[in-house]
Amino acid sequence: MQVTETLNEGLKRGYAITITGAELDAKVNDKLVEAQPEVELKGFRKGKVPLALLKKNFGERMMGEAMQEAVDGAMNSHFEETGDRPAMQPDVKMTNEDWKPGDDVNVEMSYEALPAIPEVDLSGVELEKLVVKAEADAVEEALANLAETATDYAARDEGVAAEDKDQVVIDFLGKVDDVAFDGGAGDDYPLVLGSNSFIPGFEEQLVGTKAGDVKDVTVSFPDDYQAEHLAGKEAVFTCTVKEVKAPAAAEINDELAKKFGAEDLDGLKGQIAERLEAEYAGASRAVMKRGLLDKLDDLVSFDLPPSLVDAEAKQIAHQLWHEENPEVEGHDHPEIETTDEHNKLAERRVRLGLLLAELGQKAEVEVTDQEMTQAIMQQARQYPGQERQFFEFIQQNQQMQQQLRAPIFEDKVIDHIAAQAKVEEKEVSKDDLQKAVEALDDE
Repeated sequence: MQVTETLNEGLKRGYAITITGAELDAKVNDKLVEAQPEVELKGFRKGKVPLALLKKNFGERMMGEAMQEAVDGAMNSHFEETGDRPAMQPDVKMTNEDWKPGDDVNVEMSYEALPAIPEVDLSGVELEKLVVKAEADAVEEALANLAETATDYAARDEGVAAEDKDQVVIDFLGKVDDVAFDGGAGDDYPLVLGSNSFIPGFEEQLVGTKAGDVKDVTVSFPDDYQAEHLAGKEAVFTCTVKEVKAPAAAEINDELAKKFGAEDLDGLKGQIAERLEAEYAGASRAVMKRGLLDKLDDLVSFDLPPSLVDAEAKQIAHQLWHEENPEVEGHDHPEIETTDEHNKLAERRVRLGLLLAELGQKAEVEVTDQEMTQAIMQQARQYPGQERQFFEFIQQNQQMQQQLRAPIFEDKVIDHIAAQAKVEEKEVSKDDLQKAVEALDDE
């Protein structure tokens, strides 16, 4: 086997690989000898088929396997010897298309090598960590919001008409073409007007009704309604209004606290303060992470594999296009051209991605099985009732596992770098932190 360099320009590499016919023939013979004890052919006992007959019957298939193994072996040996790491899957093609058994195999291999990452002195990196305390006003505001979610409803005076946001307790019977249908009836149903929990147009028609009223509500089922036999059909619901209740915010007291799992009001306020400060800490970390990445971007400079930059730029352009055209859910759209802005952002992401990967590898940063399981379960919650199927799908999909592992790995590397940097804490207000977070989206 012979490997000859044909291209060495920047990060681009090219090699001509020659595998002799004798090498291939020897590999085929080895495979046949290995398989011989298990082969049975008519007229021969198991394991007694002559090698020449095996080669006649199976040699062509074995040749293909031997050729693939020889090429793979040559590539692996090359990468071990040179230390090169291809940025993407190498392009490999056979050049002698008129090849016949006994001939040498000529293969061309080309790829872009990952660059050597320069050493970075992290001890001189200075970072600012914004610290926000949960102020009393913020706790009270969050407490008031919680009280709204625990809204109670109190009966209105007799004869008072229902308003939007009121709750009406109704019995109802729905009919299509004057025939009742399954699922179209209910008794003592508490319906909040304006909640959009019923068919569009239903709740608005009950505004102005009073306890004791009987009202026919006429609506049309949406064309895409889940019950096909009702989709697009007009229905009449006869509604008997039994009660009209006005919303009343829950009182902020110990009873409210108990509804949310706290022992008393002070305990609930403490939980809210902890949650707010955890949210602030998450936002602060995002700001500090951007600052760290900016500093790392200024500290290092090295050649980037054009193929990685191009792929990243296309992904960025595609993502931004869909954000600007949210009505297009699929990928049946014109080709999206990349711009200089996309390419510039892609270069930054690729450069920082390679740097973080190198720093993480040197620091022996690893994503544990427990961390992966937590990440998978967190994603699985988006599919209620199908968590197990989702978990099994991830276990069988290496690409999805990598997509979940990558951000965990990156965060751990960021923490490792921050631990070596000089971090100065700065106490700021919630508004100042919010402005800093908004600035991240503007960049």
